[in-house]
Amino acid sequence: MKKFGKLILVFTVLFYVNSTLAQDKNNQWQVSFGTNAVDFHPVGTDTGDNATGHWFSEYFNIQDNWNTQTAINSMSFSRYANEKFNFGLRGSLNQITRMGDERKRISPKRIASLDVFVDYKLGDGFKFCNIEPYLEGGTGYTWFGSQKSLTMNGGVGINTPLSEKVSLKVNTAYKHAFNDMQDLQAHFQHSLTLAINFGGKDSDKDGIYDQHDDCPQEPGLPEFNGCPDNDGDGIENSKDACPDTPGLIEFQGCPDTDGDGTQDSKDACVNEPGSIEMNGCPDSDGDGVADNIDNCVDVTGPSENNGCPWPDTDGDTVLDKDDECPEVPGLVSNNGCPQPTKEVMDELNAVGAKVPFKLNKSDFGKEFTTILDIVFGIMQKYPTTTFVIEGHTDTSGPKAFNQKLSERRAKSVLDFLVEKGISSERLSAVGYGEDKPSNSNNTRKGRESNRRVEFKVVE
Repeated sequence: MKKFGKLILVFTVLFYVNSTLAQDKNNQWQVSFGTNAVDFHPVGTDTGDNATGHWFSEYFNIQDNWNTQTAINSMSFSRYANEKFNFGLRGSLNQITRMGDERKRISPKRIASLDVFVDYKLGDGFKFCNIEPYLEGGTGYTWFGSQKSLTMNGGVGINTPLSEKVSLKVNTAYKHAFNDMQDLQAHFQHSLTLAINFGGKDSDKDGIYDQHDDCPQEPGLPEFNGCPDNDGDGIENSKDACPDTPGLIEFQGCPDTDGDGTQDSKDACVNEPGSIEMNGCPDSDGDGVADNIDNCVDVTGPSENNGCPWPDTDGDTVLDKDDECPEVPGLVSNNGCPQPTKEVMDELNAVGAKVPFKLNKSDFGKEFTTILDIVFGIMQKYPTTTFVIEGHTDTSGPKAFNQKLSERRAKSVLDFLVEKGISSERLSAVGYGEDKPSNSNNTRKGRESNRRVEFKVVE
C-alpha cells in the first residue's frame, strides 16, 4: 500500500502546472492509464459463510481489504459528447489475494474487466478547488479466473486538471455481478489514472484551436483570436494599415515618428515636429510657408515667392513683382516706372521743332534722322510712358490741305520711331493743321518754326 501512495505522489509532482482545461470540444478524445484496486468488503452483504461488511464499512481500509498492484493495469479511451457527457471504454487487470471479511489470503487469481461507461459532469456548481466531480454509469464483462460475468456499474469520480491537456482522475465504482452461482461477487473497483486529452486541430500551431481561430492559417495571439500582430503594436494585422511598422491606434497602426500628430505617411517632415496645417513640417519664421518649401526659413515672406520677401531692386518702394521697371527707380503711380519731367518734355519738343519739314512736304531726308534719334533715346528711358505726336503747319496753302499735311507729318515721325524700336502701342499721331502756331505766320522765319512736331505725354 505504501507503493500505491508513492505512485499518487509521483503523478502529482510530475504533471502539476497552473493552467487548467478539462476534456472539451477542442480536445474531444481522452486516453488515460494508471492503476486500479478491487475491494470485495463494503458491498452491503453481511450474512453467509463468506460474510462481507455493511455498505461502505471499512471503505478506506486499504491495508486489509484492497487488492492492489503498482503496475499500470488500467487504461481507458473516452470521447467528448457535450458539455455534460463523455462516453468511453475502459479495460483493467488485477490480481485478487483477499476476499470478504475473513481477511485471509487466497491463492492469487487473475481478474480482468472491459467496461462501457458514460460520465455525467456535475458542472461548475459542484466544482471546488479546481476539482471537477462527475457521476459514472455503465456495463461490461468481468473475467475472474476461468469464469466471466456481465456487470452493471455505477460510480463517482473527480477530475483534477493539471495542464491544458493533462489531468489526474480518481474513480470508484460499484460493480454488480450477475452470477450468484459462481465465485465472482459484487465489489468496488477504485482507479487512479493520468488522463491525456487530444484531438484538437491547430493548423498554424499558435496554441489556439481552429474553431476559435479567426486566422487558422497564420500563427497569432490569443487576444486577437489567433490573428497575428507582426509589429507588436497591439493592433492586429487585419486592422493595421502599417502591419510591419509599430504605430498608434489613432493612425490605424501607422507610426508618427516625430510625435507631432501627423502620421508618417502624410508627414512631409517625418523627423521634425510640425503642425497638421503644414503637413507635419515646422514653420520657423511663422510666415505660413512650411520650412521644407521655404527658401528663406528665417525671414518672413509670401508663399508666392517661396517664403522669401519680395525684392525692390531699384529702391523705388515698388516691389519687383509689381514693378514694370524693376531696375529703374520710378513712381508708385506709374507701376514703378519713371515719367518724363517737364524739362524732358521741353527737350523733346525743342528737338521736334528742329525737324526741317519742307514747304508743303511731310517727309524728311536721311541727313535729319539724327535729330529724331535724340527723341528715340529719350523715349527709351521711359518704357511705360505713352506719347502723342502732334503735327503742325504754317498758313501757306488752303486750310484743309494744311490739316492733312499736319497729320502726315505726325505719322511720318511715328513710323520712324516704331521702325527704330518704340512699341506702336505707346505712340499715337494727331494733326492740328495751322490752328496752333508757335510763332507769327507773317514772317518767313515764323512760318518755318510753325512747320514742326510736338510731343505730349498721355496721362
